[in-house]
Amino acid sequence: MTDPLDRIAAALERLAPPPPPAPDLTAHPAYVWHRGDIQPARAFAPLPLTELVGIDAQKATLVENVRRLAAGLPAHDALLWGARGTGKSALSKAAIATIQAEGGGVALVEAQADALDTLPALFAQLAEAPRAFVIFLDDLGFDAASDGRALRSLLEGGAEARPANTRLFVTSNRRHLIPRNLEEQASAINPRDSIDDSLALADRFGLSLGFHAIDQDTYVAIVQTYAADHGLPFDAAEAINWATRRGSRSGRVAWQYVVDLAGRHGKRL
Repeated sequence: MTDPLDRIAAALERLAPPPPPAPDLTAHPAYVWHRGDIQPARAFAPLPLTELVGIDAQKATLVENVRRLAAGLPAHDALLWGARGTGKSALSKAAIATIQAEGGGVALVEAQADALDTLPALFAQLAEAPRAFVIFLDDLGFDAASDGRALRSLLEGGAEARPANTRLFVTSNRRHLIPRNLEEQASAINPRDSIDDSLALADRFGLSLGFHAIDQDTYVAIVQTYAADHGLPFDAAEAINWATRRGSRSGRVAWQYVVDLAGRHGKRL
């Protein structure tokens, strides 16, 4: 007969299995951080830089920043802000993939915006790894200045320094991450203090790259680039009609049109 204590121990292990082993932090191009657990990303296939049209200055700046980070040189945290669907997230990932293709030792770690309080634990895990990491926070925004203080401390001014091999890349539709309104200035004893508090968070990013709404010519050029890269027919008038019906012109809308185009022509992307 099996010892009852052994059976109880086995049952407890089934109910609460041990955590999965930590992944090799040198083996994968990208990881996902879930509140204390880091695991390899299931699929990391960023768009090539050549398919990101109309943002050449932003591309050059961000790629060079990642190149420096991978080489162990001083590099900046980056805030990519601006109109939705203009390539902020795509460029963040494409810049890392570009440096990886050059042989640079850098990986992406995607974290959720609601997990800022767990990032010090992530930094502790990454500090000893023999490569660089970009901590990627997508579509971040705060409702009040006090909500952003955790991130402000992570960027600069916290009691514990960040590892030199990690930097944060944040995307947001807001230039200053925190909305500004006249009411908060009117209620403050010193209106300038209220404004400075809102701007202090964005000011802590060494790089601030703006992405602006695109015009029709740029939209058509994006569609043309996608179509050429995937062997699809290009019809500018049809692409414009698609954007008109969507009520928006952006890189995201261009890609959605190309997905529809590929489906109609029986082609895989």
